[in-house]
Amino acid sequence: MTDPLERIAAALERIAPATPSDTDWMTAPAYVWDGNSARSVAAIEAPPLERLIGINAQKQAVSENVARLAAGAAAHDMLLWGARGMGKSALVRSATVAAQASGPTRLALVQVAADALPGLPALFALLGERQRNFLVYLDDLGFAEGDSVGPRHLRSWLEGGVEARPGNVRLAVTSNRRAIVPRHLAEQDDPVNPRDAIDDLQALADRFGLSVGFHNAGQDDYLAIVAAYADPLGLTWERADALEWAKRRGARSGRTAWQYITELAGRAGVRL
Repeated sequence: MTDPLERIAAALERIAPATPSDTDWMTAPAYVWDGNSARSVAAIEAPPLERLIGINAQKQAVSENVARLAAGAAAHDMLLWGARGMGKSALVRSATVAAQASGPTRLALVQVAADALPGLPALFALLGERQRNFLVYLDDLGFAEGDSVGPRHLRSWLEGGVEARPGNVRLAVTSNRRAIVPRHLAEQDDPVNPRDAIDDLQALADRFGLSVGFHNAGQDDYLAIVAAYADPLGLTWERADALEWAKRRGARSGRTAWQYITELAGRAGVRL
């Protein structure tokens, strides 16, 4: 190969990303989208819904909405916001697994990395052509201070834009902030119109039909979570020890409880 143009073309073909249409969107339970292409995931790692303790109202709302989507009925885009480690991400995965139980091919979960957001329109175009329902999952979403483009694009994709997500696709977003974007007291001091900046930021959260808040666990809920994890595994634990573990970490949450379970299993020489 002596022609420089041929050499350049061959090099571009080698480094080009995989063609998105090569993905089989009809069989796998989950996928990961990198902005250009997707890879399938053979199984979704998630605890059974009954193991998620202390979030009963949130669990009912999210699981019912995901079941509607799987059935092809009207369903909401979801924003799960609030305390860290209280099961927002786990609930999205668990609700998907539960909805897939009655028909594995009716619904798939598609996780999108935060840096792959610009590729969402291409993903929507692909999913809209399939006879399957999809829950597009943006975990721990947040935007940098001063980023006005990202939130506006997401608002448009949710509703109102020409590239809005198709009817067989709904979004599930988890965030530590209810408004997703940073908020500051200085917004109240806008000399032109103090409501404009606040309303613009809040407009993104308002596009979600289902907004579900998660809050830090009380002591009783935390201990109930520990029991729900430890008892089925046959792990022996003590109330004072579990509370001391949470105290040293400065948080009572589902994540802290699972970390305590990992410690108990390690002490007992048990693999989780």
